[in-house]
Amino acid sequence: MVITRTPFRISFFGGGTDYPAWFSEHEGKVLSTTIDKYCYITCRHLPPFFEYKHRIVYSAIENVRHWDEIKHPAVRAVLGWTNCSKGLEIHHDGDLPARSGLGSSSSFTVGLLHALAALKGRYVSKKQLASNAIHIEQDVIGENVGSQDQIAAAYGGFNRIEFNRNGSFEVSPVIVRPQRTRELQSHLMLCFTGFSRIASDIARSQIDNLHQREQELHRIGAMVDEAVQILHSKTRRIEEFGELLHQSWMNKKALSDRVSTPEIDQIYQTALDAGATGGKILGAGGGGFLLLFVRPALQPRVREALSQLIHVPFGFDDSGSRVVLYQPNGLC
Repeated sequence: MVITRTPFRISFFGGGTDYPAWFSEHEGKVLSTTIDKYCYITCRHLPPFFEYKHRIVYSAIENVRHWDEIKHPAVRAVLGWTNCSKGLEIHHDGDLPARSGLGSSSSFTVGLLHALAALKGRYVSKKQLASNAIHIEQDVIGENVGSQDQIAAAYGGFNRIEFNRNGSFEVSPVIVRPQRTRELQSHLMLCFTGFSRIASDIARSQIDNLHQREQELHRIGAMVDEAVQILHSKTRRIEEFGELLHQSWMNKKALSDRVSTPEIDQIYQTALDAGATGGKILGAGGGGFLLLFVRPALQPRVREALSQLIHVPFGFDDSGSRVVLYQPNGLC
């Protein structure tokens, strides 16, 4: 039996420039961090005594005789791609809901790939794990997704990720003074809007508009280095990070009319009126989690103004995907 723990992520700046359709022409970069909320994948070989060969347990339960009968797209794609010959039982548990903008789908794919490699007794590097997950989601499943979530889930930590025209990527940890990191984290609030969405559908609308929104995307990409400069500076106010988040959200909303909704706009305005400096909907948009930048003294007021939302305390995490239990019982 193998259990993997793979973190979810918060993307601060650069989202949209990690789509292959963009960075293959212009290059791209993002600034993100993983957080202490996780996707857990439990995987073991099934003995050959059941009517089914594979058992998949998530929000549904699937018992099938062949991998191509599996309805869960990521599980079906991964099992087909890895060509595992033995029966498997796979359980998924997550700290936060799916389709919420925290990269949960990629955390699932990375965690499953990691679990199957460990079950075979194989070591897989962070770079290979991220690359395999990108291939599964973009090429095998054919989803309209970017390339940052898979990398964040595999590597973990606070990173500047750069995407090159040839499809390669570079991960550079952002080294920030501990006091500055604590200062940043103390200003962040995470709220669940209650709206879920299909990220691939919203991403498709953004990809279709890429060439009409080059100015916005270049600005979104430039904010990555500006944000890093703010974090590294000993003289600039941390509030400038929140102000930049607000500018980023305004640019992101211009990428597609599906990024936001009237309900989300009202929630965000309510937060601003209560004292938030800035924020953004995480992920492709359309719902999920709202990240807010709020001075600690004003957070009770914002929490009260958004009392209808679920507030989720969180911390930064730098572990990346890891195997937390390994009990070998045979190879695929």
